[in-house]
Amino acid sequence: MKRIFALLLAVVLLFAGAMYWSAATDPVMRRLVVTVRRWPSSAPTLRLVLLSDLHVAGPENPPARLARLVARVNALHPDIVLIAGDFVTEKRTATRLYSAAQAIEPLGKLRTRLGTFAVMGNHDHWLSTTQVHAALAAAGIRVLDNRAVRVGPVAVGGIDDVYTRRGDLGRTLAALLPLGGLPILLTHSPDVFPDAPVGVPLTLAGHTHCGQIVLPVIGALATASRYGGRFRCGLVRERGKTLLVSAGVGTSLLPLRLGAPSDFWVIDLTPRPA
Repeated sequence: MKRIFALLLAVVLLFAGAMYWSAATDPVMRRLVVTVRRWPSSAPTLRLVLLSDLHVAGPENPPARLARLVARVNALHPDIVLIAGDFVTEKRTATRLYSAAQAIEPLGKLRTRLGTFAVMGNHDHWLSTTQVHAALAAAGIRVLDNRAVRVGPVAVGGIDDVYTRRGDLGRTLAALLPLGGLPILLTHSPDVFPDAPVGVPLTLAGHTHCGQIVLPVIGALATASRYGGRFRCGLVRERGKTLLVSAGVGTSLLPLRLGAPSDFWVIDLTPRPA
């Protein structure tokens, strides 16, 4: 009996170690090419990078891990970096929690041609809206809380966090659509996607962590979405619109991942061939 118990314990520890290793490994880079109708054929490809759910905390995701990610992003020479919220965390399983300033400071070294823009996540508001806003400003990142901005050939509308009932899609669209250019929605939660108009072809989101722990047969233990697994992860196309949901960089509740590795996305916007 003791041998069986020891064997089971060893299997559990090995499994937990593998999940921790998955959570602590540097994020996977994923790519998406979007061909845009009525995009000037002479215009160069516009490169966007999507980050989400940084959740900087020990042991698996200290600021040094984020700094490595920033160096990888800079090497891609992005035109625009978009960050879909949840920079911080207050999870009780963390071996070390960081202030908003400490968590966000590595992002100050991002280098883009046209700027870095972000929306807030639920954990950002739960920790301190004021502190996260101040840390983002110090890092040179502009927060779009139900506002929009024209950035070169695109216009970005940022929806504040709908999970904490701060998001206002109508207000964001009213600011976004008159700007011209290719409209893009940036949101923490993907749950706004069904209400986005067809005239906004691309929505970028995070929040779900792609399930974070996805078990064989059973599937994701949680998605934090009222639509269940419909918008859990990756690329979703519905009614002529495209939604991209990142698995995020950090973790929530537990420093573990299974079947949903952390990631970030490189999105190249190019002209649609005639």
